[in-house]
Parts: sequence; C-alpha cells; structure tokens
Amino acid sequence: MSPTSAPEAPAPVHLVVGDEALLVERAVVRAIAAAREADPAVEVSRLPAGELTAGVLGELVSPSLFAESRVVVVENGHDAGAEVTTLLLDYAKAPSEGVTLVVVHRGPPKGAKGCRPAGRGGARGAAAKGGGAKGDALLEGLRAAGASEASAASLSDDQRADFVRAEVRQAGGKITGEALGLLMDAVGSDLRELAAAASQLSSDAGGHVDADAVRRFHRGRAEVTGFAVADRAMTGDRAGALEALRWALDTGVPHVVVADAIADGVRTAARVTAAGRGDPYSLASSLRMPPWKVKRGQQNGRGWSGEGLTRAMGVVADLNADVKGAAADPSYALEHAVEQVVAARGASRR
Repeated sequence: MSPTSAPEAPAPVHLVVGDEALLVERAVVRAIAAAREADPAVEVSRLPAGELTAGVLGELVSPSLFAESRVVVVENGHDAGAEVTTLLLDYAKAPSEGVTLVVVHRGPPKGAKGCRPAGRGGARGAAAKGGGAKGDALLEGLRAAGASEASAASLSDDQRADFVRAEVRQAGGKITGEALGLLMDAVGSDLRELAAAASQLSSDAGGHVDADAVRRFHRGRAEVTGFAVADRAMTGDRAGALEALRWALDTGVPHVVVADAIADGVRTAARVTAAGRGDPYSLASSLRMPPWKVKRGQQNGRGWSGEGLTRAMGVVADLNADVKGAAADPSYALEHAVEQVVAARGASRR
C-alpha cells in the first residue's frame, strides 16, 4: 500500500465461532483493529445477544446521518431471540457503509457433524446448550450471507502445541520439543496462561527456549507437577519420584491430579511401546497423540516389559479408587503406588 492510498475497508460482517475465550477475544480485537485502521475514531459497542432488542440493534446498525464509523459486537449470538436473529440476517444481506458487525457464536464449527444430539432432552436440551434451531439459524444464515469467519473452537493437544510454538515464534523465539512438553505439563491447557508463559520465556531465555529454560523459569510449577512424579517413577528413579511426590503434596497439588498423571504416564508408555519403534512424528498420527507425548512415552517405556506394564496398569487402577475415597490415607496410597510402579519396572529388567 502506498503512503497516499486509503486503508482497505474492513469486512462488513464478521462471525467468530467457538468458545475458547482467548481465541474469541483475539478474533474480536482483530476485527476492531481493522475498523480502526480505516477510521481511528471508530465507535465500538459490545452487547450480549440475549439482552438485545430489535430497536436497540436496529439503531446501532443503521446508517449514521453523520457518517460515523461503528463496530457493533454481538456476544453470545446463540442466545439471540427470533426477532433479533431476523434483523441480524436481514442486515447481513445488505450491511450499512461504515458499520462493522461482529457476531460471536458458540458454534458448532463449520463442517462439524453430530453437534446437536437428539438424546437427553432432544431439541429442548440442544436449545439449552447451544441455542438449538434458533442459534443454528443465525449461524448458518450469516455464513450464507458471506460473513468473514474466524474459528475460536477449543484446541486439541496437537493444536495447543502448535499454538505455543506460534506464540514463542511471534515473540521472536524458538522452543525445543522437550521444552514444549515440559511447559505444557507445567502450565496446563489454559491458553491465556500458555500464551503468557511462552512470551515471558522467549524474553527471559533470549529467544532460545529449551528444557533448562523452562525448569529455570518455571521451577515452582514444572518440578512439582504430577508429571514429574510419573516420569521419575517410570524411569525407575525411586528416590527422585518420592521426593517429587512429597514436594508436590507439600505445595498443594491435589492427590487426584498426581494419581492421574501417574496413570497417564503408565498408559502412554504402554500404548507407545505396543506401537513399536518409530519416529515420534510418524507414530503421533496413528496413536492420536502429540509428538512430544509420544517421545516421552518412548523414553519412559525403555526397560519395561509387557508384563511389567500390565502390572503397573493394575497399580494405577487401584490408585484411582484409593485417592477418591477408598484409602484412609491418600498420601500413603500415592507413595505405595510409586513404590509399586518402580518395582514393576525393576521386575521387567530381570
């Protein structure tokens, strides 16, 4: 674009589909930024669909006598009533100049099938969950009208891993596969926390985010997760596993979370070991796991026999019941399970 050319006009109607809060907010911000690029004085209004009336919405999207630019963000579009839905669809077919309409809708995403099961309440249950036929009519009608669509659907493990890589890259850095797995274990699945951690680590580590950087800057979280306990137990490090367990419990990690991590470690190693040797990226597709998790399963599965893994599977099955009330002392149950998992690996090596 030359210095004298006018900014490109923003799309008149935007549709943001999904319920991942960070992705929703980013898509809305992008739409507003595009409108502000065309007119820095643009006025922004945000209203929940369930509280809109046809009169208020009609006033917001009608052409302005003074040619003022506006962005109208309709949140929770799946809650729109029949009258507001009709008005939105009519407007999308003939949008007003200078007005950008952004509709946020829970979904389902484009191309999804079977998202409105008829069971457990039928149409009434579907309406309660996602707007039912009313919500679908708005969603499909806006698509048919040619609205610009952005996906904000919840991410799978693979997609979250890609998200973290992209966040690190955007911050000017690069992250190793081992660091990626450790970071996701330490921070969890919340995208806001992952985005903040990725940006901070890229800055603190000078752009090169490796496992040592994650451990150094997230020591308080990365080292006390249940996954640290699981990894040490799976590799036969009895002392390290028990130390990590006591640290985790002392810092408030719930018994159930630690038990779930140990169970996940055993099951992942069993699945990866059963798949045979291979490149983590090749196995990831068939196992439906992110490559970093396959790699961890391969590392933790070394030295295990099928019999030993079967024995460990029984241990974590009992542990699940123990930490949910079957055992009088869940902390002791966890220690005993760690001892048994380490012993099962030791039996595998005989």
